[in-house]
Amino acid sequence: MTAEHKYKLTVTYDGTHYSGWQIQSNGIAIQEIIQGEVQKITQTTTHLIGAGRTDTGVHAKGQVAHFVVKDRLDLFRFQHALNRLLPEDIRVIAIEEVPLKFHARYSATGKIYHYHLHLDPIRDPFVRQYSWHIHHHFDVELLRQGAQYFVGSHDFTSFANDSLRGAASRNAVRTIYSLEVVVEEGGVRLEFKGNGFLYRMVRNITGTLVNVAIGKFQLSDIPRLFKAKDRELTGKGAPAHGLFLMEVEYASKIIQNMEVK
Repeated sequence: MTAEHKYKLTVTYDGTHYSGWQIQSNGIAIQEIIQGEVQKITQTTTHLIGAGRTDTGVHAKGQVAHFVVKDRLDLFRFQHALNRLLPEDIRVIAIEEVPLKFHARYSATGKIYHYHLHLDPIRDPFVRQYSWHIHHHFDVELLRQGAQYFVGSHDFTSFANDSLRGAASRNAVRTIYSLEVVVEEGGVRLEFKGNGFLYRMVRNITGTLVNVAIGKFQLSDIPRLFKAKDRELTGKGAPAHGLFLMEVEYASKIIQNMEVK
C-alpha cells in the first residue's frame, strides 16, 4: 500500500475580492485558488478541505485546511513556493504534517471570530473594508449587557440563515463560551468564542446587538427572539466585511495521540 501524508495549513486572507472560502460556480473562491496552487506544486490531484466556510467579503486570520498527498513534502520549501504563487491577499502562515485521522473540520473543538464596529462620527477610510461603520447614537454598555444573553448553550434558530435547511434544521443548539466587547481605536470589537457557529450566526447576533445598542431593540427582546425561533424577527445581519475568523481550535492531546507515520 502506498503511504499517504496529510498536511494542515493555517491560512490568512483578505476576503474583500473573493466569493468566500468554498468553491462555487458564481465567483472566485479562496479554497479554489489555494487548491490549484497546491496541485501545481505537488503535480498531483488533491482536495483542500477547510475547517468551515466564510462568506463573500469575510476575512480570516486563522482559517485551517488540510490536504493529502503521496509524497512527504519539504515544508519550508513548499510553504515558500506556495506563498510565491498565491495572490498577495492570501498567505499560508503555517504548515505541519498531521496524522491521517486529523480532519480540519471534524477534529475542531471550537472557533473564535471577531467582529469590528467603527463608531467614530467620520468613517476612517483605512478601516472601511474591515469594520461596520455605525452612524447612530451607540450605547456600548447596552452592547455589553446584550452580549451576555448569548453566552451558554442555546437554540440559535432565530440567528441562523439556514434554519429551514442545512445544519440549523437538524440541530440549532450551539454553545458560546464567551462573547466579549473590547474597546479598540475608533470603536469596539465583539469577540466570539464557541464550539461551533451556524450559517451567518455571528453576523446575525451582531446585527441584533447593534439594534440593542442603538435603541431599536430592548434587552428584554432578546429572550423573546430566542423563543420565537424565527429569523425574520431578529433584523438585518451585520455586513460581511467587519467579520474575521481568528482561530480554529483543536485539542492538542487528540492530535498528539494520533500517530504520524
